[in-house]
Amino acid sequence: MIHAAAFIPLFPLLGFLILVSVGHRIGERASGIIGTAAVALAFAAAVVTWLGLIERNHREVTQTLFTWLPVGSLQVKAALLVDPLSITMCLFVTGISALIHLYSMGYMHAEKDYRKFFLY
Repeated sequence: MIHAAAFIPLFPLLGFLILVSVGHRIGERASGIIGTAAVALAFAAAVVTWLGLIERNHREVTQTLFTWLPVGSLQVKAALLVDPLSITMCLFVTGISALIHLYSMGYMHAEKDYRKFFLY
């Protein structure tokens, strides 16, 4: 369950890529749903990661995504550090962001740059 941490930044990135590629062709409501779903899925991944962290005795996990810059004995890795503080911040940021997106779907209705709001 701790491997769900990689999906926390992946879901918003995927939502961004979808809205960049087809955002101008889909309707206002669909762009709001895609943007909100991306952040809500990131929150769900943070909850799953938090639940996986609770079950562990050692509460600090480093998940290496890939080696970014291998130069001789120097290995610069792109990794995620999952500990109680970082996952708590992920829960707050993604949870509040999902609520803001959900509220904005109604609040921004019929605005000129509605799709652009959810793209950003």
